[in-house]
Amino acid sequence: MFSSVFIANRGEIAARVARTCHRLGIAATVSTGDYLDPAAQVAQAVAAGAQAVHPGYGFLSENPGFARAVADAGLAWIGPPPEAMEAMARKDHAREIAVAAGVPVVPRGEDAGFPVLVKAAAGGGGKGMRVVRDEADLEEAKAAAAREARSAFGDDTLLIEKYVERGRHIEVQVMADAHGTAIHLWERDCSTQRRHQKVLEEAPAPTITPEVRALVTSSAVALAEQVGYRNAGTVEFLLDESTGEPYFLEMNTRLQVEHPVTEAITGLDLVELQLRVAAGEPLPIAQEDVVVDGHAIEARVYAEDSFAGFLPQAGRATYVEWPTSVRVDHALESGQVVSTAYDPMLGKVIAHAATREEARTALVDALDDTAILGLTTNVGFLRALVASDEFRDAVIDTAWLDRHDVPAPEPGPAREAAAWEVFLARREESGPFRSDGFRLGGDAAPVVIDLDERVTLDGPEPHHRPVVDVRTDHVEVVHQGQRFVFARPDVFGDHAADLGDGAITAPMPGTVLEVRVADGARVEAGQVLVVLEAMKMELALKAPFDGTVAGLTATTGSQVALGATLLEVTPDD
Repeated sequence: MFSSVFIANRGEIAARVARTCHRLGIAATVSTGDYLDPAAQVAQAVAAGAQAVHPGYGFLSENPGFARAVADAGLAWIGPPPEAMEAMARKDHAREIAVAAGVPVVPRGEDAGFPVLVKAAAGGGGKGMRVVRDEADLEEAKAAAAREARSAFGDDTLLIEKYVERGRHIEVQVMADAHGTAIHLWERDCSTQRRHQKVLEEAPAPTITPEVRALVTSSAVALAEQVGYRNAGTVEFLLDESTGEPYFLEMNTRLQVEHPVTEAITGLDLVELQLRVAAGEPLPIAQEDVVVDGHAIEARVYAEDSFAGFLPQAGRATYVEWPTSVRVDHALESGQVVSTAYDPMLGKVIAHAATREEARTALVDALDDTAILGLTTNVGFLRALVASDEFRDAVIDTAWLDRHDVPAPEPGPAREAAAWEVFLARREESGPFRSDGFRLGGDAAPVVIDLDERVTLDGPEPHHRPVVDVRTDHVEVVHQGQRFVFARPDVFGDHAADLGDGAITAPMPGTVLEVRVADGARVEAGQVLVVLEAMKMELALKAPFDGTVAGLTATTGSQVALGATLLEVTPDD
């Protein structure tokens, strides 16, 4: 076994890998930056005196050139062979290998008719992907997908395949050593996703039949053997709910974000298995040793406003409280600054119990106990989703969140908590001006505080009590995971500047991807003026009405802050 490992990553995955290293007595050094520069990462690893490099996920984790650079430096690579990474990196090549291994594949779109899915051959994570329902829209979708794929992956090659209207995202965790053994660690269901970005993951899959389970797990092992795979990997399938048929999607040649649910139900440490395989050891377990114990569900916590278009958020997390009743993988602490420079994921909350329903209710309670102040996160959205009847009944397919809106939490309970804390902060315990009402005698009056509406308070419930931060100009509340900010009246008057209805401001911090107008240009209502990008999301800012552009400050490539005025549109009338 190695005595020292360099982790070429950051955030919660770096902390996760380091935790296993420390348990095994292995010194772990974490990268300090240049996450996309293979030479810089190798130089850091060599300077740290590491024997091996663990890439985590994201960044360079599926970069075969990085894997080769690590080996050329005399270090061990904790991942699959670069040849296997190259073979599975492109969806078109991976499909051919899957066919050779006898793995079921999705029909080609040209033969299957519409709707079809246009997707980047070299990509993943929803980038370069468009659903096309009519042949008339195909060329425009191909152009947009190619442009996005070229920007994200440097390769605009596209695939066109049958689009499954109602599908389940099923993936199988595999592990293989250098001694000819490949096994599966059962499957996960990652169907709860939005625009191909996973939101909730669980294991085992709650709706598949024993026959489908046997097919996808055996197919995953066959694919790993066909490509000469080693170390941890995930084989992904799309299950067509109308036919019950699973189709191979792709293979992720790395550790997955959702690996904790597999660890929970198998009792195995996947990072430890990765380390042992990379060190040349045979797998310490056989297929028959891998048994399922209970059910696990994971929720991904993102810096985004899920009830305002899922826009990325940034800022200082003034207060962070994670639940203690379940497993939490995170690297976010109070006072930490969250920027748009990296993926918006802040952490993962994972509940494990004997049954799916027990795991689900435990996750609801854990999300109730999660509080992040200072910036908006998706915790309230996750809590509402996990608590929903649809998730309880396991009827959510891969496109459900694109067809349905999750109702935003009502602000009433949070406003009540804000009012109660303001009352307590200004309370007078004695005298005629005591806080329960002016009186010279008689019983105490009920506490009634008027913010935006009248609320009679008896005090918040002790269980899952809201977290409240009272400031001079506002009160910030986290209730059931959702963050609310209530402005306090300015006794000297509101002197905020009015930018007017024609001001186009940045609804999220990010990078100006494209500016499509110039000062003095005539624009029509709905015309795209500026395109912003942050945390894997593109947002088109459009003209609110017919008019003329004035005061343009946005420039392509520039960084803009939340609320920054980019330009104004002067109306014709």
